[in-house]
Amino acid sequence: MSQTFSYRHLKASVDGAVLRLTLDRPEISNALNEAMVEELRDLFQTLYWRHDIRVVLLDANGRNFCAGLDLTERSGGLATTAEALVGQRRISQIVVAMRRCPQPIVALLNGAASGGGFAIALAADVRLAAPTARMNAAFIRVGLSACDIGVSYFLPRMVGASVAAEYMLTGRFMSAERAAQLGLVSQIVEADGLLGAGEAMVNDMLHATPLGLRLTKEALGFAIDANSLEAVIAIEDRNQVLSSQSDDFAEGVAAFRQKRRPTYAQSLSGPAPDGQS
Repeated sequence: MSQTFSYRHLKASVDGAVLRLTLDRPEISNALNEAMVEELRDLFQTLYWRHDIRVVLLDANGRNFCAGLDLTERSGGLATTAEALVGQRRISQIVVAMRRCPQPIVALLNGAASGGGFAIALAADVRLAAPTARMNAAFIRVGLSACDIGVSYFLPRMVGASVAAEYMLTGRFMSAERAAQLGLVSQIVEADGLLGAGEAMVNDMLHATPLGLRLTKEALGFAIDANSLEAVIAIEDRNQVLSSQSDDFAEGVAAFRQKRRPTYAQSLSGPAPDGQS
């Protein structure tokens, strides 16, 4: 499988087991145009089958993470209902693919993450923020509902219904400090140290076995929506049994005992099904 990706508005390169992904439209605050939407959806859907990639480090070029939808691209005419629904799902499937891909995604937030940028930040597994980071559900300030691209799913689960309602009904910006207080971001790091903090987070994740890391992300997603403790325990029991059958489990135990970095297999399985990459 190729170790490189070719996109116009994204920088994407594979460094060992890490995919380094950068939103790259700095001249317009990394706003989401049609091409960038297609590229993001393609990349995250592709990652489902990339067993060699274990973690994604996501950042953005320029002063802002992502200003949301590029409104300068919109024409004066309105699409039909059917066309509008297709266009909407092209965008919303980005966050579905982000949650479905088995690689943990560490997002580095600097400047504004608005609208669609806010949604992408929320769909990541871990968020680290510079002091300048600020986020909002900008949709409601441009004549739309604030319930868009998964925000109404993610935000109340992360910060509670009341706080989610506050920010979604007003479109107010949430500061980095407030986001940290609410647990929405894990750390606030000075801008010049943000990449280093992300690298350290990724490095810690790579101490896990490839299978253990993937199953943990998967189980966390299921646990959020589980309707009982027993359902969560069943998933956890399944994960532990599967993980313990891997040769990497023995390597992880040996590395722990010998106080060294583990060396795991690079791939969990064979090639992707036909038509996938």
